[in-house]
Parts: sequence; C-alpha cells; structure tokens
Amino acid sequence: MSTILKLTAAEYDSMIERGAFDGLPRRIELIRGELREMNPAGPVHEDYIDYLNRWSVSSTEASDCVVRVQSSIDLDDSRPEPDIAWLKPGRYARRRPQATDVLLVIEVAGSSPNDDLEEKAALYAQFDIAEYWVVDIQGRCIHVHRQSDGTRFQEVVQVASGDSIAPVCKPSATLVLAELLAE
Repeated sequence: MSTILKLTAAEYDSMIERGAFDGLPRRIELIRGELREMNPAGPVHEDYIDYLNRWSVSSTEASDCVVRVQSSIDLDDSRPEPDIAWLKPGRYARRRPQATDVLLVIEVAGSSPNDDLEEKAALYAQFDIAEYWVVDIQGRCIHVHRQSDGTRFQEVVQVASGDSIAPVCKPSATLVLAELLAE
C-alpha cells in the first residue's frame, strides 16, 4: 500500500530554501499539501502570458498594483504560481503575497483547462480571491470568476473572443479578447 506524502507549507518553503528543487527540469507547485507538476508551456501559452503581462503593466500604475508573472502566493497549505497576478501595491521580499493581497489572478489553460476551472477555482474561492480568470486557449474565451462565498465563486461568466473585459479592481483596464487571441 502506498500513501501520498503531504507537505506542510513550512516544509515546502524549507525545501526551497535548501535548494531541494534546484536543477529540476520541470516546474512544480504545492497544492493542498501535494507537490504538483505543471505542464510545460508551449509557444502559444508563453505568448499569451507575454501579452497578458504587457497588457497588465501598460494598463496599470505602480499605485494600482504589482504585476507578477508565474510567482507564488501563500494560500495556507498551497503555493500556487498563477501565470499573472495583480497584487496590492507594496514589496513582497519578506513574505509571499497572501489572499488578502491578491486583486486578480489569471491562469492560461492550454489543452486541458479542467484543473484551472475546477481545482484551482475551488482553491481560489476558498481563500476569497477577489477575481480569477482562466484564459481557455482552445475554447478561445476567458472564464471569469468573481464573488466567492468561501467555497465557490457565485459569479462565473464566459467572455467570448469578440468581447472585452476589465477587472473589477481597475475598470479602465480593458482587455480586448480578439487582440489577445490573435496569433
């Protein structure tokens, strides 16, 4: 009989500090105490992240938010590394951003958006993340999640490729999906 080894966030952080994952040819993140391997990003996935990063930075000021790319946030026994995160203004050198620091999380989903639409959505809802977007490459849309009740998001809408969207925290930051989805 085998058992999944669960790690505490402190154990995971200690392993990172000691270099336990240095040199690994793959990316991992801690989700609900389990190490999860992240799928490698292909050119389209990377292009979408680049586009979203440029859009985020050009649509905001330093006084609005800090934009981070593929950096971890602290959600108790999880250390997800969303593709894009908008955080409350400040420096995060002494601690990881926590849920109360997060204004917007964006994940880019390639061939299988189910993990992002199910498990990650439940995780982000549990911690009352204000807004969570899943860019569905194959579906050519964005799944927008808002208004968590602590278990799930109450508002979930799908924004189609001909539409635009703006985050609640910065309504003037309009993302035109046709521009994002153009390859």
